[in-house]
Amino acid sequence: MMAMILAAGRGERMRPLTESRPKALLEVHGKPLIEHHLEALRTAGVENVVVNLGWHGEQIAERVGSGEAWGLTVAYSPEGDDILETGGGIHRALPLLGDAPFIVVNADVFTDMPIPTSLADDALGHLMLVPTPEHKTAGDFDLEDGRIAVSERPKLTFSGVAIYRPDFFEDCEAGRFPLAPMLFEAARAGRLTGSLYEGLWVDVGTPERLQALNHSQS
Repeated sequence: MMAMILAAGRGERMRPLTESRPKALLEVHGKPLIEHHLEALRTAGVENVVVNLGWHGEQIAERVGSGEAWGLTVAYSPEGDDILETGGGIHRALPLLGDAPFIVVNADVFTDMPIPTSLADDALGHLMLVPTPEHKTAGDFDLEDGRIAVSERPKLTFSGVAIYRPDFFEDCEAGRFPLAPMLFEAARAGRLTGSLYEGLWVDVGTPERLQALNHSQS
């Protein structure tokens, strides 16, 4: 199975820490975020990983290289200064990801959750959900009988870890676009499954959250 790590973002909320380096290289417990993900993906049985590159992306490519250090083969999908957002970034990388379902992980989360590696025959994707953290004013989705559901007051948050079929993106046009509207549409159509994980998960979105995480036990 293949996987993609979304690592192209500018990390605006993480400034000044991201002024001279990408968010994926910020360290948690002495190790860059992206390395935690590479280790987790290899443990899940992944052998090939695609990383999209944007803000200071050359630093990521230099640090990770071929992926050999993690027992992986890593390829890159450079976006330069024209960062394509989540949906556009995945769509651009499709030629590198193959025809089978693939895992996608946001580089800016820290978690020990199990990586999803299977997908129901009728599902376009499977999302890992978590309890909505205190810093968010509302959740994203609900979970009903193993299916992602949309409601007026959703209780759960999308973790940024998922598995998708390439078909999910087949009608998209190249360019910049977010993934979230596609997820809501697929959820309303009953085409997304999901799981709830209630263990360690942190959206490392601000310097304060990064500092708190690094002061917690590893």
